[in-house]
Amino acid sequence: MEFEKGLPAVFIQSEDTNDPKSMRFLPGQAVLAAGRREFTRGQAEGSPLAERLFALEAVTGVALGSDDITVTIAEGADWASQRTAVLSAIMAHFMSGAPAVEETAEPDPGFAPEDSGIVQEIRELIDTRVRPAAQQAGGEVQFHGFRDGIVYVELSGQAASLQNGIANVLQHYLPEVTGVKDYRDAIPKPGLETAEGKAIRQALDERINPAVAAHGGHISLVDVQGDRVYIRLEGGCQGCGMANVTLKQGVEVEIRRVAPSISAVLDVTDHAGGTNPYYQPGKGGAGAV
Repeated sequence: MEFEKGLPAVFIQSEDTNDPKSMRFLPGQAVLAAGRREFTRGQAEGSPLAERLFALEAVTGVALGSDDITVTIAEGADWASQRTAVLSAIMAHFMSGAPAVEETAEPDPGFAPEDSGIVQEIRELIDTRVRPAAQQAGGEVQFHGFRDGIVYVELSGQAASLQNGIANVLQHYLPEVTGVKDYRDAIPKPGLETAEGKAIRQALDERINPAVAAHGGHISLVDVQGDRVYIRLEGGCQGCGMANVTLKQGVEVEIRRVAPSISAVLDVTDHAGGTNPYYQPGKGGAGAV
């Protein structure tokens, strides 16, 4: 990890990922308000940031998170020659004041109205019963919305390991609630409905997560984009120094077994938000696993 200084007051951190063609950039400020968006060349309409990056001939993919930007370059290109150009494009974007994604381009998650009775009841239960327990465990819970029986929340720290317990509490008081999911899963992702997406989800649910749960962790499938899989490590996996080993020696092998067309498994976890982050600002360490 290195700090990059460009235009005044613009500092960007860069990190390697497990894919040598992808690099993660952290501009030190919000990128998206919520969710995660992935763009490929020719399909970046509505994202001034992605469009600016695709102006660079070597860039083939852009993924935007809450506070990070992952850029993928073409085969035959290398980061030694492309890194400065990508950094300059990112810095120029933030100095321009333009949003990363135009508001009209962000998919509507279709949440129930904030003033509806069910939403008010959910908020009250989270504030009075769920959040105190999560904070006691060293985590935090933020309510994001309610749709089709699912409560979408943001779980940070050790709260991620309490997801099933949170669902049980809400379902006990509110039969309308059928489950609890991470708020980033609210945005529709067509890749999850492909044959590869369904096979990977089944592998996670039936084989991978039961084993990971023994260590207080959980792995969520974020999206499938072409031959790339995006996952998120939660609970005891977030911030774990062995996360890279877990991914490379277990999860990635199993995913490629059920979906041979997959060439890369990318971790979008905010490991710095875990209890034992394996990379921290200003220190060397592994990138996204």
